[in-house]
Amino acid sequence: MNELLIIAEAPLMAERQRWLDGLSNERRLSRHTLDAYERDTRQFLAFLTGHLASPTTIKDIQELRPADFRAFLSARRRDGAGARSLGRNLAGLRSLLRYLEKKGLVNAAGAAAVRSPKQPKSLPKPLSDNQAINVVSNEAQLHDEPWIAARDAAVLTMLYGCGLRISEALDLLAADLRPAATSLRVTGKGNKTRIVPLLPVVVEAVETYRELCPYHLDPERPLFRGARGGKLQAGIIQRGMQKLRSAFNLPDTATPHALRHSFATHLLAGGGDLRTIQELLGHASLSTTQVYTGVDASRLLEVYDRAHPRA
Repeated sequence: MNELLIIAEAPLMAERQRWLDGLSNERRLSRHTLDAYERDTRQFLAFLTGHLASPTTIKDIQELRPADFRAFLSARRRDGAGARSLGRNLAGLRSLLRYLEKKGLVNAAGAAAVRSPKQPKSLPKPLSDNQAINVVSNEAQLHDEPWIAARDAAVLTMLYGCGLRISEALDLLAADLRPAATSLRVTGKGNKTRIVPLLPVVVEAVETYRELCPYHLDPERPLFRGARGGKLQAGIIQRGMQKLRSAFNLPDTATPHALRHSFATHLLAGGGDLRTIQELLGHASLSTTQVYTGVDASRLLEVYDRAHPRA
């Protein structure tokens, strides 16, 4: 017998299917998300059927309390689901209940009252020294147009060589980076400005791009241009990095932002102190820099053994 006919009565299953169809046809959610929502709500209805000892009805959904949702999340946690999975479970259920509420069938307040599980902070995963150097090179860029390859290499070199956010690099005006410059003034989050040193390799990469760029780089207009001459968009660099991941067999965590992580982590490994790295990154909090650099125990012990009077 079809499992779906066991876990809920037909009117509820029909509404659920209409909700899924709407997500697909009107909101055009990805197949991956649709499959997850289908699975999550099926698991919830199966749980309720056991919880209530009978196939779930729309009236049962109407009478659910926050404790019922918490019981479901607890059962999922016992089965090994992590915080991210539980958060997605709850998001799918809330979406279904909002749909049913709009049709006047239920009240979605019960699910809304349940707090989403706290998501763990995921540590950044920097690239290795060699991976970062290879990815930012002009030769690595997978584009037939030499000026676009040089452009992408220059942007990525700035992320790794200066620790910039991608938005900070793409917001630069042509006047911000002079050919003989040794430092760069960057405006970051909260409109805070900071000064970062410019490595010769960064200046060289930008100059190569300038020489090849077919557009006039007006001093007061964006330094980095798209194929049609407008401001370069972050998605272009992100898609280029995706191709590089495939070409160099890099993990999914190798993103443009990972180059900023790599900048910080490699500086720390080379002897840089956290306070200086905090300034270079433009972080308001030192604790953010500590997470960002992935401070490891061996590095801390090394500093401790070298510096502590009783070590």
